[in-house]
Amino acid sequence: MYITTSTSAASSILRASSRSRFVSSLSSFKSLPARSLSPSPSSLVSQRSLGFASAVRSFRCSVPRWSHRVDWRSPLSLRAQIRTVAPAIERLERAFATMAAEHPFKEILTALPKPGGGEFGKFYSLPALNDPRIEKLPYSIRILLESAIRNCDNFQVKKEDVEKIIDWENSAPKQVEIPFKPARVLLQDFTGVPAVVDLACMRDAMNKLGSDSNKINPLVPVDLVIDHSVQVDVTRSENAVKANMELEFQRNKERFAFLKWGSSAFHNMLVVPPGSGIVHQVNLEYLGRVVFNTNGMLYPDSVVGTDSHTTMIDGLGVAGWGVGGIEAEAAMLGQPMSMVLPGVVGFKLSGKLHNGVTATDLVLTVTQMLRKHGVVGKFVEFHGDGMGELSLADRATIANMSPEYGATMGFFPVDHVTLQYLKLTGRSDETVAMVEGYLRANKMFVDYNEPQQERVYSSYLELNLADVEPCISGPKRPHDRVPLKEMKADWHSCLDNKVGFKGFAVPKETQEKVVKFSFHGQPAELKHGSVVIAAITSCTNTSNPSVMLGAGLVAKKACELGLQVKPWVKTSLAPGSGVVTKYLLQSGLQKYLNEQGFHIVGYGCTTCIGNSGDLDESVASTITDNDIVAAAVLSGNRNFEGRVHPLTRANYLASPPLVVAYALAGTVDIDFDKEPIGTTKDGKSVYFKDIWPTTEEIAEVVQSSVLPDMFKSTYEAITKGNPTWNQLSVPASKLYSWDPNSTYIHEPPYFKDMTMDPPGAHGVKDAYCLLNFGDSITTDHISPAGSIHKDSPTAKYLLERGVERRDFNSYGSRRGNDEVMARGTFANIRLVNKLLNGEVGPKTVHVPTGEKLSVFDAAMKYKSAGHGTIILAGAEYGSGSSRDWAAKGPMLELKQ
Repeated sequence: MYITTSTSAASSILRASSRSRFVSSLSSFKSLPARSLSPSPSSLVSQRSLGFASAVRSFRCSVPRWSHRVDWRSPLSLRAQIRTVAPAIERLERAFATMAAEHPFKEILTALPKPGGGEFGKFYSLPALNDPRIEKLPYSIRILLESAIRNCDNFQVKKEDVEKIIDWENSAPKQVEIPFKPARVLLQDFTGVPAVVDLACMRDAMNKLGSDSNKINPLVPVDLVIDHSVQVDVTRSENAVKANMELEFQRNKERFAFLKWGSSAFHNMLVVPPGSGIVHQVNLEYLGRVVFNTNGMLYPDSVVGTDSHTTMIDGLGVAGWGVGGIEAEAAMLGQPMSMVLPGVVGFKLSGKLHNGVTATDLVLTVTQMLRKHGVVGKFVEFHGDGMGELSLADRATIANMSPEYGATMGFFPVDHVTLQYLKLTGRSDETVAMVEGYLRANKMFVDYNEPQQERVYSSYLELNLADVEPCISGPKRPHDRVPLKEMKADWHSCLDNKVGFKGFAVPKETQEKVVKFSFHGQPAELKHGSVVIAAITSCTNTSNPSVMLGAGLVAKKACELGLQVKPWVKTSLAPGSGVVTKYLLQSGLQKYLNEQGFHIVGYGCTTCIGNSGDLDESVASTITDNDIVAAAVLSGNRNFEGRVHPLTRANYLASPPLVVAYALAGTVDIDFDKEPIGTTKDGKSVYFKDIWPTTEEIAEVVQSSVLPDMFKSTYEAITKGNPTWNQLSVPASKLYSWDPNSTYIHEPPYFKDMTMDPPGAHGVKDAYCLLNFGDSITTDHISPAGSIHKDSPTAKYLLERGVERRDFNSYGSRRGNDEVMARGTFANIRLVNKLLNGEVGPKTVHVPTGEKLSVFDAAMKYKSAGHGTIILAGAEYGSGSSRDWAAKGPMLELKQ
């Protein structure tokens, strides 16, 4: 059992680390060198961040240190403190500059020649180490090794760290820690806004300390893609994209202006405007470098992002994974990430997918296998002859789902397929030549035409692609895979089973009830399992032309046979980039998708994160009044309870073609092998096999429709934005002017009353139990996400500030306001708190009075009375992606 105070163990770590890292940043920014003092492009980072700051702390016995006795509100007092420590800081800085001038591995710095003469640049050569252990290392570990060597200064990154990585086979089982410096940081707007809020807050703190606030800047490239704000308000309309974007700007103008301010106020930050695509697809098609060339220094691309599905880039051979906001901010400021040297699961692929089996079927199978194997905290590296059968998009689909199978990464080393994709997506011939030349020279390229060196892995798995069969996953978890042929039986068992991950406890006598209602004057009906949302959405699949064009072919065949999706099914198509629209139009398939209601609704992450918009009132009231277990089918990666839509209790992940098929069927209660999907106009039954395209059909349309010029033309204009974005007026000030009345952007309290020393852990005595959970309480249950319920503490807060209900927007859009987020912590409508004796919802019992209150109100009541609180939770507490607010939220509930 996991026991935590209501500030949570994660919050305590967060609070301590955020303050200490900020202090480190202040120290390191105090007196920056005017130029880099080492041949490594990362040396500037190492001298300006944790190394120097840590040294200051290690020598603090000889210099005065700021403490609780300092009046932080007094600039004079602070400036005096700074003047006192400045000479010692400068002496240390000179010493470290001398240390950094001699790179411990300078002897392996090697030139990479260009085929036609000259050189691409220099790189730290792994083969030049002449260590036979390197030949056996997994490719993913070689990336960590190269980073450690390049950034080695014997201070932040030591030669002992390099040795630990080289000796990975023996050191990884010992759970040793190593530092890692990613090449860049990736943000989306939901998680990026609080990161930029924190940077703005740091600048304010620097200003209050009497130092130069302009020194607070990212020291590594930061790419922020605004993609999480579009909602499916308007659908089944040719005008849906324009209408939804107008609503998106109306709701988020303040946030967008803040991010636009950040793009000009901070150096090294690229902001991709809304309407451009989903962050991970843009990363794959455009932002991913594969190999960096920074001032003549070559090194592998690597990235950490504030979204768990950053792992999608692993399909391109770029090491990347999701981290919390605090870790990302530390990486931005040039600090190395401390990580446990991971074990690596070798996943061998062989054979070939059967006709009609999609990449989505494959990834759901892989997810179930790896979840069963146990890969939490590990890398998974794919290899084997079957790799040649997988397109780059297929690989990215598998890599994307790493959070769902629990791995840090699902890594695909660079090979010929990767190079072909780089050319397809518009990377220049010279860039592709540099990528191949560098990776071959540094033993990071896989050539399946050559004999393969046997690599060592921590454990091994194997899958014959021929064993993969069509499937979906649900109704509540992404790893609960259901073979398509077993779906009907599985659905009925879910109706029978007690409430849980695979159960709804619907009484036998009501399972077949059909409720008739009127939908815009037309007769309509719903029953348990009726599909009310069918969405082609999410980075997982919209980056994959084979499944997107496959969905178009299903729509085309259905149209030709006279089948039509029922009008009360909320259908939507949200492509991951403008490229998708281009090839759907080129193929002529978009018109058939439109005929089935799958009009393009916007370019961003929609239904998969709960931005599915409202259901029609007639549908919503029918579900609510009759306790219908309604279903959503989406091509996403997450289907946890309450995430997709509050009224869809059953949510299934499926390939885009299957999303169309289930929309046509109108229910998940169907056996596609035996029952017809519908009937033609002349009354003939139409079955699943009649509308399902062959692998050859899909391959043919992909070959003729997906063209390199589409990628070039799309991304040439990506940072130009759109007229609405370009018209946003933002101040030129380098300090942000906080609006105390804003309900979107609020100055956070993290650095108020801050001292140079973290407060440390504190005891818990005579505490009450705030919440009592079972297993699998994920960050989706803890961190606020999705819509804001009209009766929640957050709704009360917004209403008190004059925000009308129609303008509530979502929790994700308000992540820049700590007061909103604290009130929304543990606000998930599917929360199961044992103190409520089986009642489901975001409430708890205030033990002293026996009152049933919202979690936030109960926490405030305890706090006002001076009582401590604890949370009891079982296995997997806190697993998931939204780790920063899953930590900040519980902490702030006590700090309001």
